[in-house]
Amino acid sequence: MRLSMPFLSQKENRFFFLLHQSAMNIQQVAKKFHDLMENFENIEAKVKEIKDLEEFGDQVIHDITHSLHTTFLTPIDREDILDLAGRLDDVVDAIDEAAQYTLEYGIKTPTDYASQLAVIIVKCADELERATSLLGGGTSKWKEILPMAVEINRLENEADQIASQAMGNLFNNGYDVIDVLKWRDIYNDMEEATDRAEDAANVLEGIVLKHS
Repeated sequence: MRLSMPFLSQKENRFFFLLHQSAMNIQQVAKKFHDLMENFENIEAKVKEIKDLEEFGDQVIHDITHSLHTTFLTPIDREDILDLAGRLDDVVDAIDEAAQYTLEYGIKTPTDYASQLAVIIVKCADELERATSLLGGGTSKWKEILPMAVEINRLENEADQIASQAMGNLFNNGYDVIDVLKWRDIYNDMEEATDRAEDAANVLEGIVLKHS
């Protein structure tokens, strides 16, 4: 059940606060991962910071789920809240897994492709943070989300192209088989992060269109 935005209680508006918290967490994770790719030192400590943020993100999702169980009226459809929360969480999980692989696989130095993908992930995270920040501002602000969703879709397409080039480089430039397998996993997770960001953008777009 939905309630019109001007009459939202503090408890009901908490959903938008938590969704924005989740997106801000993605932003922090993305920036730390980008720093890992650009300044490849203190690897274990940097990967742990990302893991700590991933666990914080899990707690935010738990808070959203708990709030759904204890709130009768929600500002938007419950399934949309759950879907958006899940997609946002998926972005963090993909980045975290890529970071973990750099440590567990003993990566010596990042590739240029990895650095390029990390930049795109940060851009996706920035757009998600901006978009979710508008949810609590009233439906009059929601149409501003649509261009951000379009931009995330464009960024995801750009990431697909770079990931495809990265894979081609692995298989056509004499890489050791083990290195091919290592980087294939990392590239797949980085591309997955942009895919899940696009999924979140699509959910946001759907929410806006429902209420337009």
